[in-house]
Amino acid sequence: MSALTFAIGLTGGIGSGKSTVADQFAALGASVIDTDQIAHSLTAPGGSAMPAILAEFGADFAEPGGAMDRARMRQLVFSDTSAKARLEAILHPRIRDAALAAAHAATGSYVMFAVPLLVESGTWRSRVSRIVCVDCPESVQVARVMARNNLPEQQVLAIMAQQASRQQRLAAADDVIDNSGDLAALTPQITHLHNLYLAISKRSATNTSQRL
Repeated sequence: MSALTFAIGLTGGIGSGKSTVADQFAALGASVIDTDQIAHSLTAPGGSAMPAILAEFGADFAEPGGAMDRARMRQLVFSDTSAKARLEAILHPRIRDAALAAAHAATGSYVMFAVPLLVESGTWRSRVSRIVCVDCPESVQVARVMARNNLPEQQVLAIMAQQASRQQRLAAADDVIDNSGDLAALTPQITHLHNLYLAISKRSATNTSQRL
């Protein structure tokens, strides 16, 4: 069976707890492919996207060590929508190709793509069988990011304004994980969905085998 016969898209706004949830799915046996991690590797020193980024935006957008200057780029793309589109045109195809290559090499019980901007991208929906959204109130997102990243409230709100709204993510989701409270409350929700995904994955594998 192709690794992409059954794949999940995991998403959620900044501060929702996507990474925590992804780690728990991985511990249960899913092959989690984190597009944020891919993006970081592409823009790290020697990353394959760096030549194109420097050609497009200039040498000032690299740190002394050779990585993309994230703070400078963040400031630019928040104030200039054309710059955001130019950066995405460089990164998104490379992220997609790396994610799909990782999926084809995956050996877990099913593939889970962790994609922060899954709803915004518009193309991931066709690549996954189901979307699971990690959800919490926006006030909780703000408080978490302020504490975690030591950012002022207005900057957190500006980041959130660049993302899909909570309502848009929930409307796109097939499954929802409530991460508004205690972390202990995550485990039964994730276990339930993992068992569901295992069952669907097995059915997909059986149907594929029967067609071959």
